[in-house]
Amino acid sequence: MKDDRPSRVYDALFKPQSIVIIGGSESLSKPGGKVLANILDHDYSGTLWVVNPGGQVKDLPTFPSVPDLPDVPELGIIAIPAAFVAEALEGLGRRGTKAVVILSAGFGEKDEKGRREEGRLLAIADSFGMTIIGPNCSGFMTPQYSGKFAGIIPELKPRSIDFISGSGATVDLVMEQAVLRGLSFCNVVNVGNSIQIGVEDLIALYDENYGAEGSPILMLYLESLKKPGLLLKHARSLTKKGCAIVGIKSGVSVSGARAAASHTGAMATDDTAVQALFDKAGIIRVKSKMEMIDVACALLGTGGRLKGNRACVVTDAGGPGVMLTDELERQGLVLPVLGEKTRERLRGILPPESSVANPIDCLPSRTASQIREIFQVLGQEESGSIDVIAIQVGNPGMFPNRQIYHAVARAMKNCPIPVIPALSSVTTCTGPIGEFISDGHFYFPDEVNLGSALGKVLRRPAVFEASGELVNYDRAGIQSALKGQAGPLTAQAVTQVLKHAGFVFPPQAEALSLTEMKKTCKTMGYPLAMKVLGPLHKSDLGGVRLMIKDAGGAEAAWHDLMGIEGARGVLVQRMVEGTEVILGASRTDGLGHLVMFGLGGIYTEVLKDVSFCLAPVSSEESLLMVKAIRSYPILEGVRGQRGISTERVCEYVERLGRLVHDFPVIGEIDLNPLKGSGSELYVVDARIILHASPP
Repeated sequence: MKDDRPSRVYDALFKPQSIVIIGGSESLSKPGGKVLANILDHDYSGTLWVVNPGGQVKDLPTFPSVPDLPDVPELGIIAIPAAFVAEALEGLGRRGTKAVVILSAGFGEKDEKGRREEGRLLAIADSFGMTIIGPNCSGFMTPQYSGKFAGIIPELKPRSIDFISGSGATVDLVMEQAVLRGLSFCNVVNVGNSIQIGVEDLIALYDENYGAEGSPILMLYLESLKKPGLLLKHARSLTKKGCAIVGIKSGVSVSGARAAASHTGAMATDDTAVQALFDKAGIIRVKSKMEMIDVACALLGTGGRLKGNRACVVTDAGGPGVMLTDELERQGLVLPVLGEKTRERLRGILPPESSVANPIDCLPSRTASQIREIFQVLGQEESGSIDVIAIQVGNPGMFPNRQIYHAVARAMKNCPIPVIPALSSVTTCTGPIGEFISDGHFYFPDEVNLGSALGKVLRRPAVFEASGELVNYDRAGIQSALKGQAGPLTAQAVTQVLKHAGFVFPPQAEALSLTEMKKTCKTMGYPLAMKVLGPLHKSDLGGVRLMIKDAGGAEAAWHDLMGIEGARGVLVQRMVEGTEVILGASRTDGLGHLVMFGLGGIYTEVLKDVSFCLAPVSSEESLLMVKAIRSYPILEGVRGQRGISTERVCEYVERLGRLVHDFPVIGEIDLNPLKGSGSELYVVDARIILHASPP
């Protein structure tokens, strides 16, 4: 039988047919009075009750206690002192209320006593199967009701922008600025102390009920990640459904780097894991409230994605036009020279002094008719060589800006190419800009921010699926090689695991005695490499000898290496020439494994030229990882040196992602280096550390 509880909870929170406000009053200085006024002022059409033992509130049905209510309220909003919340909550539970928003403060954010009281509230809610938002939250707003007591209450419009936040202040400050820019909101939620339902849980509920009428953009603000796996699952699902998600994760720093026994573990900071999570989920990550608003504007203007990276700039001022052009190119967009036919038509519109190549400088003397004609011409550009038009408009005072803005607004609506405006004169054109946004249009006040936001949209993470079966990937063989193992694996066990996973090693053999080493070297032939067996970080301890050319050098290397504490033998390996890269993975709490790729050898920690992705890694993601490192041109081959096959490297990245995803007992793994040229890429050194069980 299908569980319809999520849809019932969703309806109770987002579309309640009946609401009771416990603590509702006529005083606007109290949360209960303010939230009641906001609900009334914004035309709630359902049944509204008030619980207030002090008597009648306005002309609403008012009752002294919850048991006195004439029917079951679908949603309860509690705005009374903390000491009385538990009693009210239990009363709602006994009546059968599905969801409750607790505005009251004085709980876990205050002291230990408050945290204990939160535990009591949670127990009450769980016993009745109720869903709690809060406590200590500013409220819950949807187009059906404005259940928020503090801060800005904008007009709420279906299919605009939704916002789920762990901070009430952030909600208000973002909306304050966003409304000035012409953005509209639909569903806005602050989870407060989130004793039961956090941002991740709301995203799950949101996703499970997201349909054709869902908002195209979802903003997120997170201060904690208690359920990262839940966020990953449902953000990916929403992205696939066409919802563009832009988010901030605060409280992350490099000091969160974990002390681990591998290079990968040491470099996999909390911030790195958050970025990998956002990338995997398709979330555009931003760092500030203003950047969140900028990206939302760019998403609206482009329909969520850019078809390509070709931009055209239209400007009435040289300096701002140059800065916009510079930023677009920094962000990976290009400004192609317009076709000759297009340039000829533009010359017929603009004065001879104007530039029509791209950027198009229409000079301070521009008129509304010129702007309209420019957009008509660009919309018909031969070969369809433009993916977005960015227009920068100042206020030179030579033609009324109100008419210019009308021409821009018309182009935003009718031009077949997305049009994104920067209206820079926010002081001298306050009135005309106000009219512009009141007609349903948005704008950027700064052209460089416009360019940066378009770059974010251009690089918006896509959601990919892992490949099916991999050739030469022997799952049963890997399982057999890991059976009965624990902690750091021996070199022999590492080799077996990786060979079953499809990795290739150069000729190599373990030698546990001097006699065995001499025999191995003679059989294998020179030149050779020799590595100490036992210690984890061989290079740090001087446990590697390269380019051993003869028996005398081999014996000397043996004695040196066996003098290292913990040495139990050596690994003799045929020397491999070529470029070195590193490939590794470490397990992260709640997210599985973080796979790392970068330049290998001794430079890994020095240059930190690496990229990350959560496992499993698709073929598309592996290519993005490989091309993301700054030293990628080295892999392609420079100054006559032969490079490494990108296809081969990507295959190895995908294999490692599959290995750690299939076998979560692998805590940490390093292949450092992988070395070779062309399609011949060998595992020269590797280590695997097993954890007793997934965290």
